Amino acid sequence: MKKPARSAQISRAARSARQPMKGADIVVRCLEAQGVEVIFAYPGGASLELHQALRNSKIRVILPRHEQGGAFAAGGMARVTGKTGVCMATSGPGATNLVTGIADAYMDSVPLVCITGQVAQRFIGKNAFQETDIIGITRPICKHSYLVLDPAELPDVFAEAFYLANSGRPGPVIIDIPKDVQQQLCVPRMPGAVHMRTYALKTDPLSEEVEAIRAAIRRAERPCLYVGGGIITGNAHAELRRFAEEWNIPVVTTLLGIGAFPETHPLSLKWLGMHGTYYGNYAANECDLLLCFGARFDDRVTGDPATFAAGATIVHADIDPSEINKNKHADIAVICDVRKLLGRLLEQPVRKEYAAWHAQIREWKEKYPLSYHRSDRVIHPPLVVEKIYEATRGQATIVTGVGQHQMWAAQYYKYTRPRQLLTSGGLGTMGFGLPAAMGAKVARPDELVINIDGDGSFQMNIQELGTIQTEDIAVKMVILNNQHLGMVAQWEDRFYDSRRGNTVLKNARANRPYPDFVGIAKGYLIPGREVWKPSELEGALREMIETDGPFLLDVHVLYQEHVLPMIPSGKSYRELMVE
Repeated sequence: MKKPARSAQISRAARSARQPMKGADIVVRCLEAQGVEVIFAYPGGASLELHQALRNSKIRVILPRHEQGGAFAAGGMARVTGKTGVCMATSGPGATNLVTGIADAYMDSVPLVCITGQVAQRFIGKNAFQETDIIGITRPICKHSYLVLDPAELPDVFAEAFYLANSGRPGPVIIDIPKDVQQQLCVPRMPGAVHMRTYALKTDPLSEEVEAIRAAIRRAERPCLYVGGGIITGNAHAELRRFAEEWNIPVVTTLLGIGAFPETHPLSLKWLGMHGTYYGNYAANECDLLLCFGARFDDRVTGDPATFAAGATIVHADIDPSEINKNKHADIAVICDVRKLLGRLLEQPVRKEYAAWHAQIREWKEKYPLSYHRSDRVIHPPLVVEKIYEATRGQATIVTGVGQHQMWAAQYYKYTRPRQLLTSGGLGTMGFGLPAAMGAKVARPDELVINIDGDGSFQMNIQELGTIQTEDIAVKMVILNNQHLGMVAQWEDRFYDSRRGNTVLKNARANRPYPDFVGIAKGYLIPGREVWKPSELEGALREMIETDGPFLLDVHVLYQEHVLPMIPSGKSYRELMVE
C-alpha cells in the first residue's frame, strides 16, 4: 500500500489534534507534554474519569495505599531528581488526605503538582457528598492553586502549574477539576512557552551587590559559609565547592542543605542547629562574616535570632525576596539565583589563610566531635548508622522519618553529594520516610535507597508496604525500634523530669517488642529480620542489601539514648548540651 505524502500525514495529524476530547483526556495529554512518567494516584468517584483516561497513556500509575503516602512518594521523587512530582486524589477525604504532603512540600520548597477531582460544578458549595473546598484549605500551604471550570483552560493551567512549581523557589501547586469538566468535550489548544507578567523572577545579582560581598570578605578574619537547600535546588553545589576551596572558607549546612558540600571535605563543618555539630554551631555564631546562601535563618538553626551570629556581618542571598530580613536582619541582601552569584564571585577570588580561625575550628572539632556510648551488649542507634555507612561505602540514598533516628542518620552518615539525604525538615512530618523512599526508588531504580526510620514514624504509613511489594519497589528499611516516641521522650527526660505523657509505644500485655514488624512485613510478602546484638548488625545489613527486592530490618535499641549535641528550643549556642 502506498504511503500518503508527508503533507497528507501532517494534515491528518492536525485534524486529529482538532478532534474533541474529554477534559480527562486533555489532562493526560498535558501531563505527557510535561514529560511526566509516573503519577501516584488513588481513585475515587470524582477522579474516576482521570484514571480511565490514564489507562490509554504510557504514564505509570502507582496506587499508594493512602493518599498521604502518594503525596510523600511524589515528594520523594521530586527531592531525589529535582523534577516535579505528581500525585492525584479524588474529592473530599481523598483531597484532604493529600494536605500533609502538600504542606511538607511547601515548607521544604519541593516542586509538586497535585491534581484533585472535585464534585460537579452544580454541587459546589452545597455540602455535596465528598465535597471539600480544597482550594481554600490549601491556600496557605501552596505556591498557587487552580479551580478549573472550563476544559479549554486545562492546557494553559497545566503549563503554568508545572512552570510555577519548579521555577524560582519551588513548591506545590494544586489543580482542582470538577467531574463535569473532566467529562466535557473540548478541542484542546496546547500552549507554547509560558509567560506570566505577574510572576517576575530576579535571578541576576547586581554588580554592586557582588562587589559589596567581595569587599566584606576582604575585611573578614573569621568568615563562615552557611548554606541551605537553595544550593541543591539551584544546582549550585559545584560552584559552592569551588568557592569554598578557592576562598578558603569553612562551610556549614542546614539539615536540608546536607550534601550541598561533601562532609568528607576538610572545610566541612557538617550541619548546624538544634542537633548540629558543636563546631558547626560555634563557627557560625563566632564568625565575623556569615555568608548565608540559599538558607532562611529558621528557628531550628538560630534559636533566639537576636543571639545568633550576633557579632557578624550578615550576607543573605536567596531567590525568594520574602525571606530577606524575615527572621534575621541582613547587612548585605541579594535577591538572586545563588548559582549565578557564586559564578560572579568566582571570577575574582580573594584567598586568605585565616590561620587563627582554622586553628580554632580544628580545636573545636578535636575537643567536641560527634560521639556516643559504645557497648558489646546493646545496640546504640548511632552505631547502626555507622554500620550502614560502612556497608554501603557511603553511596546509598538515605531517606528518614522524623525523630531521633532522623538526627542520628544526619549526624553519622557522611553525605558527599546533593539529594543523598531526603528528610522532612520544615514540617518535621512523621510518616514521611517509607513513602518518600518509595518515590525515590521509583525515580532511581538503580540506586540503593534505604529508609532509616523509627518505630513510631514507620507505623504512620506502614500500609505502603503493600505498594512497594505490589509495584516491586526495592526499598530497604531499617527501623531503630526503641518502643517509644524517642524525641518527645528525650524532651520529657530533659525538661519534664522524665514524666511520660503518652510517649510509650510498647504493649504491657506483650512479652516482646510490639508490634512484630517482621511479621507484618511477611504479611505483605516482604522478607525481614530482627537484630538484637551489635555482633549481628553487619551480617544483617549484608543480607538486607544482597536480597533482591524490599527488605525490612527491625533493630532493637534502647529508648534511653539521647540525640546530642542539643540546643534547647529558643536558646543560644552557648547553652548547647554535649553530654
